[in-house]
Amino acid sequence: MPTLNDTAAGRDLIPSADRFRADVLRGLRAPAKALPCKYFYDDAGSRLFDRITELPEYYLTRTELAIMRRSAGEMAACLGPECLLVEYGSGSSVKTPWLLEQLAAPAAYVPIDISGPHLRRSAANLAARFPGLEVLPVCADFTQPVPLPRLQTRHRRRAVYFPGSTIGNFTPDEAIALLRQTARLVGPGGALLLGADLKKDPRVIEAAYNDSQGVTAAFNRNLLVRINRELGADFDVEQFWHHAFYHPGEGRIEMHLVSRQDQCVDLRHERIPFDEGESIRTEYSYKYSPADLRAVAAASGFEVRRVWNDPERYFSVQYLTA
Repeated sequence: MPTLNDTAAGRDLIPSADRFRADVLRGLRAPAKALPCKYFYDDAGSRLFDRITELPEYYLTRTELAIMRRSAGEMAACLGPECLLVEYGSGSSVKTPWLLEQLAAPAAYVPIDISGPHLRRSAANLAARFPGLEVLPVCADFTQPVPLPRLQTRHRRRAVYFPGSTIGNFTPDEAIALLRQTARLVGPGGALLLGADLKKDPRVIEAAYNDSQGVTAAFNRNLLVRINRELGADFDVEQFWHHAFYHPGEGRIEMHLVSRQDQCVDLRHERIPFDEGESIRTEYSYKYSPADLRAVAAASGFEVRRVWNDPERYFSVQYLTA
């Protein structure tokens, strides 16, 4: 039978409504309004993101999947036998099976994600696909220290799997802080398997965040829908338009919601004014060069040991050791 341990303690690690409200108010009161992108991922947002990954313009997921299909065996050999595999931002875990199928006697799999319903569905599917593997989902914000569940089996080594391009959602200083925290989690000799989007033609990058079907725009505006539903705000969602562009000097995509008119939003008796054309920045997505990745790794206490790229060098998966 599949081994799925979905503990109440894990569910309790999700950010509270009070924390959500405090983060939203802090961001909307700032001179340059901004919202944390981690709050995209309620159940509706997670489902919209799954649709994004299948869009023709969104090269990231299919490119990384191609790398995994080709090289997962080599990655698993690097991680070694009886590995405890922790995944950050596991989402639908579409890439994870390629790695789990190649790992030698993995001790357990701990997916961590902020979207509880999405996490539990994905964890149950993986537990059914890999009977005998201990699957221990933890609903939490992985940017904060997360205590790992108690395992039923011994493990030789801890490794974090951080696929996608989520590392790009952090500024370079934030990325270094997160990876330092990760180095402490895996311990000396532990490993990190990191996915990162590479710098390339800005037209290719911008198209991935401005799809012709408008799914990314719906994903972006769903953040306002969530704030209305969970925090009692009164955003007129249609009065904000999606704007995503590549900033070459910073090497990043910026995603914004731009006010179509002068307006005022009520957030439980707190009035937030918007001028026409004023925006809320909802996401950064930094793109990396190989030298950038080596520098971030070194500053975080990791060393890059192996690198796998696609032929066009759009995307990179890197094996790092602490």
